[in-house]
Amino acid sequence: MNVAELNPIDRRAFPRFQMNPGYTPVEARVHPDEVYTLSGHIYDISEGGVCFELDRPVEPGTTVSLRVTLPGPVTGNGQDIGPGRAVFLTGNVVWCDLDEPGASRMAVAVTRYDRAGDRERLIRALSAGRFLRAA
Repeated sequence: MNVAELNPIDRRAFPRFQMNPGYTPVEARVHPDEVYTLSGHIYDISEGGVCFELDRPVEPGTTVSLRVTLPGPVTGNGQDIGPGRAVFLTGNVVWCDLDEPGASRMAVAVTRYDRAGDRERLIRALSAGRFLRAA
């Protein structure tokens, strides 16, 4: 049985989770560039994709690498108790909203996680119950 048979309305393979855009920064590099030159923030994320906004648009079909800084738990005195580690992933831009002036909202379908443990770190963070599931 495939995902569409389970829920014909939502055909996504992985649950999405809402991020607080002000607290979930993302940096991007467009391949073949080696340096992260674009910055923005994430709206929602799943194991298989990311919806985010960057300083400038990136054409659909373009391969990009992202550095996602997941928000970590904060103590009562405001200190971040981590992990505060970034997750590095690579994927292809599947759509980009070019209608609005300024920063551009887009989505990437993940094709690989760039470091050992990044996928597991993301799944652990999303499974911790700190983030709301996106509609």
